[in-house]
Amino acid sequence: MPQSLAKIILHIVFSTKGRHPLIFEELQPSLQSYLAGACRAIRCEAYRVGGTVDHVHIACQLSRTVTVSKLVEEIKKSSSQWMKDQDHRCLEFAWQNGYGAFSIGQSQLDALLHYIDAQQEHHRMRSFKDELSELLERYKVECDPRYLWD
Repeated sequence: MPQSLAKIILHIVFSTKGRHPLIFEELQPSLQSYLAGACRAIRCEAYRVGGTVDHVHIACQLSRTVTVSKLVEEIKKSSSQWMKDQDHRCLEFAWQNGYGAFSIGQSQLDALLHYIDAQQEHHRMRSFKDELSELLERYKVECDPRYLWD
């Protein structure tokens, strides 16, 4: 094949350090736009970014020239600084060390976009811990619960 082709769709999720509620409601739309732009800056198309006061979800297409770890490192690093610059209450803002990244098929994208859009409603009834446990089960990711939370 004379060219390299790929379509890898990811569902990425990560939280604030210690799951502190530092993504204030008035900052959420701007942060989500910033994160989408940070993905696009490294040629990873962002389909949707959403979340709540303590975590974000990103649906994006992984560029064939970028690793998952590099994508997450770049968007977390730049957005952490961006948050500190936005509001004096965020001077100590930081993302957790880890992240979840799950691959999905094209046929699952619409459901993921709906899921991300419904985050505010979803978290009126369910904590982030419960949500992450459910995601790990759904995507069949094995982990040691002793090291799941920082």
